[in-house]
Amino acid sequence: MPLIDTTEHPLRQRFRPLWWLGVTYLLIGAVTRIVLLAMTGPGVPASPLYWLYAFGVGACYDLVTLLYVAWPLLLFLWLVPRRIYVSRVGQGLLYLLAFLLMYGLLFVAASEFVFWGEFGVRFNFIAVDYLVYTTEVIGNIRESYPIGLWMSLIGLLALAIVWLGRRWLRTRDTGSRFLRRGKVVLGWLVLTVVSVFAVSGTLKDRSENMYVNELAGNGIYQFFAAFRSNHLDYARFYRTLPDDVAFGRVRSSLQTPDATYLSDDAHDLTRAIRNPGPEKHLNVVLISVESLSADFLKTFGASHGEITPHLDALANDSLFFDNVYANGTRTVRGLEALSLSIPPTPGDSVLKMHHNENLFSLADIFNDRGYVSEFVYGGYGYFDNMNYFFGHNGYTPVDRKDIPKGATIHSENVWGVADEDLYTLALGEMDKIHGDGKPFFLHIMTTSNHRPFTFPAGRVKQRNGTREGAVAYTDWSIADFIERARKRPYFRDTVFVITADHDASSAGKTSLPVNRYHIPLWIYAPGHITPRRVHRFMSQIDIPPTLLGLLDFSYRSRFFGYDIFKLPAGRERAFPATYEKLGYLRGDLLTILEPQKKVEQFHPDFTNGDARPALPRNPGDIDDATAYYQVAAELFKQGKLVRRPSDSQPVPAVPATVERGQ
Repeated sequence: MPLIDTTEHPLRQRFRPLWWLGVTYLLIGAVTRIVLLAMTGPGVPASPLYWLYAFGVGACYDLVTLLYVAWPLLLFLWLVPRRIYVSRVGQGLLYLLAFLLMYGLLFVAASEFVFWGEFGVRFNFIAVDYLVYTTEVIGNIRESYPIGLWMSLIGLLALAIVWLGRRWLRTRDTGSRFLRRGKVVLGWLVLTVVSVFAVSGTLKDRSENMYVNELAGNGIYQFFAAFRSNHLDYARFYRTLPDDVAFGRVRSSLQTPDATYLSDDAHDLTRAIRNPGPEKHLNVVLISVESLSADFLKTFGASHGEITPHLDALANDSLFFDNVYANGTRTVRGLEALSLSIPPTPGDSVLKMHHNENLFSLADIFNDRGYVSEFVYGGYGYFDNMNYFFGHNGYTPVDRKDIPKGATIHSENVWGVADEDLYTLALGEMDKIHGDGKPFFLHIMTTSNHRPFTFPAGRVKQRNGTREGAVAYTDWSIADFIERARKRPYFRDTVFVITADHDASSAGKTSLPVNRYHIPLWIYAPGHITPRRVHRFMSQIDIPPTLLGLLDFSYRSRFFGYDIFKLPAGRERAFPATYEKLGYLRGDLLTILEPQKKVEQFHPDFTNGDARPALPRNPGDIDDATAYYQVAAELFKQGKLVRRPSDSQPVPAVPATVERGQ
């Protein structure tokens, strides 16, 4: 009995492999969701309704994605002449194409498991972003996982699937014609085009549980949806206000007792910030630590055990802020906040945008006072455009390539040298600048607390290659850095500012789980800044102006951040965001602006990141959120965030009238 019915219509014979691909792809999608669901654990309650939604809607997204991934096979089935198609060569080519498709789809599925484990979501803008830096990403994967074994297993599984489906992959065609086959392809093309306009990556987002929404998606589809939205024009995609209204609200919000507007132009945010003189021209070392979540610390509950003894002890010797919230979930967002003091922009960070040169930055304020400002990074600064951005905005970039030849490197991976070696590089820069008789401002960006979590042996008791070990090593290396700096003559005149670029995880049940934005902040300067704990709610963009206030600097500013000690109580806010969802957090109310001019409001749980809808909505917070993001995006787009020659003009100090430490 023949395996294939020869009386079957020739078109059905020819396109039978397409059915094989469709069924196989749907099965891969279902298995992928089962694995991701298991990885999520308690994030998705054991509810049949959740499961039905995730797998039902997910199957629909898989079918839409099939329209795209099937095109190589579809073109093969259409274009290959019948005499070649039914030959041994044609059969071999079909088997090869089927294997390559299976290998690619299984590779994507395995990649999704890794991505979900790291970020708790399907492929998104982060995955798109990483394509630009294949050296680092591939190196990170090779150093973190047994990639050779995985690739081999994927190959074997792909071979097995092709072998099991060989009955559906027989090259049978008893007389199909090219034009008739073309009608099938034309129909497929029409469906593909319709899906582009009729389906979007946000249609699935109907559950209040974001894990369920992510499970209902498709990794390949979400990847290309994120690719299309990597440059989001705020005015086109988000809720807006009339310009005068938006600028008016922002100007009113930025008015504080230490600030005086210098222009009657309603669209100019330039303010004179006056602090009690004289200014303290102390050295400043700002360390943005990779992925240092607040809950790594004992003082916040130490979710990973007591792995930060030195940083916990430093909290008692520092001005320690325990209620700070980051701008985003990527390093570039933290660097953007700490250097420019602006809310995050939708899509790309300003660090990676065109025309991001000569912006008004923290380094400019130090440079006007004779400082030497440097950005010191343990990796190669071309990554995420860091060297270009900092090099064109008042900083001298110093990175891995500037480590002296012959210097001891205790450990390194694809992201950079071990933190202790980075601090050795920084100390060398500090020694050199001090030797030249100038004050210094160094912004140091670490890398050791990033997967693959490798660090020098013998430093901490925790296991190498683990998050716990990397955090413990981060803690050890900061303590070692401070102790080495303590032996320098400039130590007593140096302020150490230590914070995180972002949290270690961004995953949660809600679209913006606020607990995943909570970061610590130490300002340590024995003899200059009195140690105590500050509980006030604070944004990451408030760190630069608060630091300048502690130094009693008087200066011109277009920062969006506040000196938290000069801010009247009740006006605190933060800007937690992703590349698409723009958050405005004030008190216990979280306002989220989304594409298609959508707005949501929630009452967040600061402990676990859950949230409940806010009803009725607060229109004032919605307008404030809109105003902040609209104005920041518009000023950048129009080139009005740039530094002006007049920004260097001195601002006279005023007598002390505002008491710190409210």
